[in-house]
Amino acid sequence: MTMRLQYEPSDPYAVRAAFGVVGSDETVEWIIGRDLLADGLEGPAGEGDVRVWPAEEQDVSDFYILLNPPDGTALFKAPAREIKKFLQETEALVPKGVEPGRIDLDALLAHLIAEG
Repeated sequence: MTMRLQYEPSDPYAVRAAFGVVGSDETVEWIIGRDLLADGLEGPAGEGDVRVWPAEEQDVSDFYILLNPPDGTALFKAPAREIKKFLQETEALVPKGVEPGRIDLDALLAHLIAEG
C-alpha cells in the first residue's frame, strides 16, 4: 500500500491522504484534520472513522493511521519523522492559529449553494 499526503493552504484545516495499491493507479482519498495528525504524534487521537497514534515502544518511531469506515478497516504505518516533517511544511505555509483567515468564505458559500 502507498500513502501520499497533500496540503492546500486554501483548505487550511485539512490534509488529503491518498491511499493506493502498489502497481495500481487506483487510489482512495480521505480528508484528515491537520490537528488530528499533530495530536497523533503525541499520543492516541481521533474517534470514529479515523484514529492515529505513535508507536508505543520508545525505540520505534512509527506512526499509525487506522481507517475504520462501515465497510472495512485498514491500518497504515509510516515513519513518524515523515509525518512530523510534512506537518512542519504545512505550518510553514499556514501557521497554526491563522487558519480562519485563509478560508475563502465566498467560494465555500458558492460551493454549498451549488450542492443544494
